[in-house]
Amino acid sequence: MITCVVEYTVDAEQITEFERFARAWIALVNTHDGTHHGYFLPSEGASDRALALFSFPSLADYETYRKLFDSDPEFLAANAIRDESKCVLRYERTFMRPILSADSEHN
Repeated sequence: MITCVVEYTVDAEQITEFERFARAWIALVNTHDGTHHGYFLPSEGASDRALALFSFPSLADYETYRKLFDSDPEFLAANAIRDESKCVLRYERTFMRPILSADSEHN
């Protein structure tokens, strides 16, 4: 399993639009064989930071999902929310390997 952690710098004035963007991507990941673990939005502290975590069974499965970004109408619509509202100022994507239990060396 591979987990993608996306760290966002968001426009705090556009948080409602960021939530719309987040909900669209949660649905897309879950529909395309991934598991979305949620978006985590500012509550206290810095008001311009957000995180997203989602997993795919393998990096190859993630790459299959990524191929849809530039052609699938649902992916384009989700990106349009971000682009039109400018709710995301920048983001950084990191891939991690989760440890999900104390019982097994291979999760």
